[in-house]
Amino acid sequence: MKESIHKYFRVGTIQWMSYPLSDPMDSLKAICRDEFFDAIELKGYGERNEEARALLAQSHLKVCYGAQPRLLGPKLNPNALEEEERLKAEATLKEALDEAEYLGAGGIAFLAGRWQMESRDQAYAQLLKTTRSVCDYADGKGMMVELEVFDYDMDKAALIGPAPYAARFASDMRMTHSNFGLLVDLSHFPTTYETSRFVIRTLRPYITHFHFGNAVVIPGCDGYGDLHPRMGYPNSANDTPELLDYLRVLKQEGFFNAEDPYVLSMEVTLRPGEDEQIVLANTKRVLNRAWALLED
Repeated sequence: MKESIHKYFRVGTIQWMSYPLSDPMDSLKAICRDEFFDAIELKGYGERNEEARALLAQSHLKVCYGAQPRLLGPKLNPNALEEEERLKAEATLKEALDEAEYLGAGGIAFLAGRWQMESRDQAYAQLLKTTRSVCDYADGKGMMVELEVFDYDMDKAALIGPAPYAARFASDMRMTHSNFGLLVDLSHFPTTYETSRFVIRTLRPYITHFHFGNAVVIPGCDGYGDLHPRMGYPNSANDTPELLDYLRVLKQEGFFNAEDPYVLSMEVTLRPGEDEQIVLANTKRVLNRAWALLED
């Protein structure tokens, strides 16, 4: 493309993935100072939220809040069959909305919990209950709630996806809540045995946010599962050609929006012994190359 990617997308990065080794304030400053980024995805800073809010206010970055760590760390499940456990997940997502609002984010993203085949329908109903309650709370603040589509049997084993099941869930949610959307990630397409074209076309009406990255899906290989290694990692699924295909499908399906650009964030992290800045530069190079190869 001759025109800049920044015309059509707010290019972002996920702070805790890009900088897993750094002090959170140091990495926040690094992203705020980096004009390559138009957006940041963060998970909150606890007692340092006031300091972070002041930095973000200076930056002109679009702020996005990822509530996934709030669920994954303590192993909370928004589709838990036990009501007490489900309510714990619902409560932390509402707390995430409060924290996101304080930091200047317009909403939160989260993921479904683990599931069992024999209780899938009950888990689906529980997830609807949680998500509708969280969307009600968010609506009172004028905020969005986005569900990220994950693998269903490889690593996270989340209830939502694959893509057709995510479409069903999003359709049910949109019947009652217009402030709900789906977040899709190129990293996850290999883990759900799907392609960019299939996922984007299946979920077209419901997508509000994009990620890209990489995954290793060959059992026994280093980095196997939902670990988001650098682009082009040995035995991995995604590199420049796959990102180019992703961008090509987004263009064909009408997601290039200069008036109100979607967030497109890199979700890439380190393998043992790797360097934060080098892996981040790797990801920028791959994105720049894929964009340069994209047809006008």
